[in-house]
Amino acid sequence: KSALGPVIREYIVSEAMAALGVPTTRALAAVATGENVIRPEGPLRGGVFTRVAASHIRVGTFEYFGARNDIDALRLLADHAIARHYSEAAEAPYPYVALLESVADAQADLIAQWMSLGFIHGVMNTDNTAISGETIDYGPCAFMDVFHSQRVFSSIDSGARYAWGNQPDIGLWNLTRFAETLLPLLSEDPGEATQIAQAALSGYSGRFGSQYIACFRVKFGLPPEAPVELINECLDLLETQGVDFTLFFRHLTRVAGGEDSKTLAAMFHSSEAFQKWFATWRSEADPAKHLADMRAANPILIPRNHRVEEAIQSAYGGDFAPFHRLVDALAAPYADQVEYTDLEVPPRPEEIVHKTFCGT
Repeated sequence: KSALGPVIREYIVSEAMAALGVPTTRALAAVATGENVIRPEGPLRGGVFTRVAASHIRVGTFEYFGARNDIDALRLLADHAIARHYSEAAEAPYPYVALLESVADAQADLIAQWMSLGFIHGVMNTDNTAISGETIDYGPCAFMDVFHSQRVFSSIDSGARYAWGNQPDIGLWNLTRFAETLLPLLSEDPGEATQIAQAALSGYSGRFGSQYIACFRVKFGLPPEAPVELINECLDLLETQGVDFTLFFRHLTRVAGGEDSKTLAAMFHSSEAFQKWFATWRSEADPAKHLADMRAANPILIPRNHRVEEAIQSAYGGDFAPFHRLVDALAAPYADQVEYTDLEVPPRPEEIVHKTFCGT
């Protein structure tokens, strides 16, 4: 029994993610049910979201059979996951080890993409970790406006477990739960099975780190030899000065394309700190060589929270025009679209969305 609002959010954000090039489940339909559901704020219009995925197998699916100690079902499920998603693992000397490694690589790559776009999933539990490596369940998710590494939006995440900067570690936690379910398939000796699983997961952190840096090198237009510190220094600067994440990279890309840097500099209240970083970036970046890549990595439009909320509130009132307009605009997030320039603008103080909510 979902309220219509979270249904609208899932539709908008999942389709935006697909257009942004992130592996994701897709939206087939958002349907108003015609009945009300009860929430603390009162009765709300009900809705049903229909989601399409390569499969709906989650870490939680494996946990279900693991909790029942149903080894035969675990083996059937693992074989099905290999056949459906990682067929090359079937040819490996140890297929279940290869499955674990493949899922770990897919999650590392996915989370790196999320973070490069300022995306916060909001509820990264094991049942929202798809074996396929697709983003699944856009409940209390959000894209950051002002950058902060510990930014949280989910109303149920009181301890910042799923903050932007914590997502890689939570990814590994989820993968560890997945590995635990596979132990009986890895070896009949529990101690040996644990060692095999630990070895299989040992490459996750390195894989994530390399993908994360690669994503941000492209966003900054930096060659492989440029120092990583340049990326970290800029993110620290964005955080301390409260700079909009998406707009910063939008304007940096424009500067790389030959535009004046005044608009970019005006985003920082401390000009001296920015100019120091900017001079270093100028000396390290190669805009002429990397401009096309920057344009393909730095979206002009994201589903900003206040615009999603506007679509939700209008839908509750029976007006779906803002929803359709937002979906249409987000279908081309990297393109200049004059008719949608208002959707690029960050929220005014009274429009800022501080919390997002699960559907159920």
